[in-house]
Amino acid sequence: MIMQEFVTIKVNEATLNKMKHFYKDFIVPNDGEYVFFCAKVENVVVQGFSGKKAIKTVTFAGDGALQEAKIWDENAELYKPKEKVVGEWLCTDNQIGSDEVGVGDFLLPMIVCAAFVRAKDLKILKEYGVTDSKKIKDEEIMQIGEALSKKFFISKLTLPNEKYNEMILKGENLNSLKAKMHNRALLNLYKKFPDTQNIFIDQFVKPETYFKYLNDANEPQIRNLTFRTKGESYYPCVALASVMARYSFLLEKKKIEDHYKMKFPFGASKIADDFAKKFIKKYGLSEFNKIAKKNFANYSEAISNID
Repeated sequence: MIMQEFVTIKVNEATLNKMKHFYKDFIVPNDGEYVFFCAKVENVVVQGFSGKKAIKTVTFAGDGALQEAKIWDENAELYKPKEKVVGEWLCTDNQIGSDEVGVGDFLLPMIVCAAFVRAKDLKILKEYGVTDSKKIKDEEIMQIGEALSKKFFISKLTLPNEKYNEMILKGENLNSLKAKMHNRALLNLYKKFPDTQNIFIDQFVKPETYFKYLNDANEPQIRNLTFRTKGESYYPCVALASVMARYSFLLEKKKIEDHYKMKFPFGASKIADDFAKKFIKKYGLSEFNKIAKKNFANYSEAISNID
C-alpha cells in the first residue's frame, strides 16, 4: 500500500488567517471541531486548526503536499514512519546526484546543484564534514564551499525570481521548474561522465510526475534515476550537492544584499512581509517585482496597502 504524502507545519495565528484568505477560492466543507478552514488545491487537502495555543497546526495531505507546505515553511518535511538510520552510505561507487535550495524563499532565488563523486573522493568529503546542508551551519558552509568547488565537478543552475515569475506566467509550477532544473544539472555532469551508472535525486515528487514535467522534446532526459527522499542522508553525491546548493545560495544572497544595501530574510514568514514593505518604500514596486516570487501569498500582503 502506497501512503499519500502528508506534511504538518506550525504557524502563528496571523499566518493561519493569511492562509485561510490565500485558499479562499478552494474552501471545502468540513465539520471538524477544531478545523479553522479546509481547502482542496488540485490533489492536496489543506487543513488549518484553531485552538487556545498561540501556535497553530496546518496539515497538507495528498500528491504534492510537500510542495504546497513549502510555500509556508521552507523546512517542511514529509511525514514518514521512523526507519533505521543508516550509518554508512548506501552507494560508494562513482555517482552523480542533485539537490535544490530556495524553494520556500519569497525573496531569494531557487538554485539546483548536481555533483559528481568518485569512490576515492569519500575521504575528502569526510575530511570536510560533508553531510546534509541543513545539519551544517551557514558559517561552516561558507568556509568549506569554495574549497569543495575546486575539488569536485559541480553543475549549478540559478533561477532568479524575475525569471521564475515569467515561467510561472507561462504555465509552469514550482515542481515543474525544479524537475527541469534538476534534469539539466544532472545532464551537464552526465555528459562529462557518460559511464556513470549511479544517478540520484533528492525526491520531491513521484517519479512518474517528475518525468511528465520534462516535456521539452529538444531537451534530453536523464532516465536512469534513483529517487529517494532525504537522499543527502544516503548518497554522498546528493550530500555534496546539498552543501554546494546552500553555498551558492548564500553567495547569491550576499550579492543581492550588497546591491540593495539591505539584509534579506530567508523563508516566507512575517519577517519577509515586513521586509517587503520596507523594500517597496525604498525602491518601489517595479524593483520589488524583480526580487519577489509573485505567486507567494506574501506578495499580495506586500502590495495590499500601496498608495
